[in-house]
Amino acid sequence: MIREEITIGGPVGLHARPAAEFVKLAERFKSRVRLAKDGIWVNGKSILAILTLAAEKGSLVILEVSGEDEAEAFPVLKEKLTRNED
Repeated sequence: MIREEITIGGPVGLHARPAAEFVKLAERFKSRVRLAKDGIWVNGKSILAILTLAAEKGSLVILEVSGEDEAEAFPVLKEKLTRNED
């Protein structure tokens, strides 16, 4: 398992389009993906769950990836959250 607290980037944080793009990216991996904000953990492969976090630009979230391809998945997903260009 790889877990790290990161800061959400991009001008609008994780609203609908960036959340959908993150989920699409996460679904390419076999590993379990979870996000947490303010102690609330959600499935990182569910757009509705991610939207409930209301993670705006600058929000601190925990990204957790666990599974057989976690070493490959984690840096890709972290990059998407920190450099969101939407």
